[in-house]
Amino acid sequence: MSSGLIDTKPLAGIALASAGYACFALQDALVKWMVATYEVPQILFMRSLVIVLVSGVLLRFYRHPSILKSPYRGTVVLRAALMLIAWLLYYNAARYLGLAELTTLYFSAPIITVFLSILVLKEAVGAGRWIACVGGFVGVVIAANPSHSPNLIPAAMCLVAGFCWAWSTILIRLVSRSESTLTQMFATSLLFGLACAASFPWIWKTPDMEGSMLMIGLGLVATLGQFLLYEGFRYAPASALAPVEYTGLIWAFVYGYTIWAEIPALNVFIGAVLIVASSLVLVFWERRGEIAARGRAVS
Repeated sequence: MSSGLIDTKPLAGIALASAGYACFALQDALVKWMVATYEVPQILFMRSLVIVLVSGVLLRFYRHPSILKSPYRGTVVLRAALMLIAWLLYYNAARYLGLAELTTLYFSAPIITVFLSILVLKEAVGAGRWIACVGGFVGVVIAANPSHSPNLIPAAMCLVAGFCWAWSTILIRLVSRSESTLTQMFATSLLFGLACAASFPWIWKTPDMEGSMLMIGLGLVATLGQFLLYEGFRYAPASALAPVEYTGLIWAFVYGYTIWAEIPALNVFIGAVLIVASSLVLVFWERRGEIAARGRAVS
């Protein structure tokens, strides 16, 4: 298991984050399946419970230090709050916005991440990362093809969710400088779950067997996704990973077709090509940087 030390291997980080966002797209599909029957806080609590149990057992086995001794313990609390706000706003906005509008507005997050990486982490953002970020967003807009102006309040909710998520990803990179992936997963999900549990007197509905299995499955998918994403931020700068988030849209369409037999329109395929092309630009840019860095080290 990874220690708290941070490394710089952008291509490894991109690969890990890509797999993590694929898991998050499946997570969204599972939540969409369950939200018709169960309230969002209950679903998110069960997800957090599985993450806490899995990461807690592994933390004890590998004897990782307590988050209470970390200089970033306050940052972990802030990140949990940001994630809670982001997901509550996002899934509640989904009740009023179409998928096209919701996706387009939410995918402002990677561009916000790039700006925050400059302001907060003092990262140097080269042309390749900007091209990948902007190109991926154009691909999302084409694929989503919003047909009319969205309702103001749900649209604002979605934009705020994107900002909160972007800020939380910046904090992953910051906390990863000293804390292990498992420690972050345990602490964040514990706080997240406790906050969701506060709503139980008003929203709890005892799940049936199918609901229980779906919630456990959601938790396992989310556990894997979090681990891969946190590890990705350990190896690559936040600005390098921001455009990778756009690949989640492609996985969303894959899951949509597999689960609900949704067939994407032509604009979706055009947008997907742009997203893939932007991701390849990013990989090429980071690969060139790695080769140049090794050359300087040798000389």
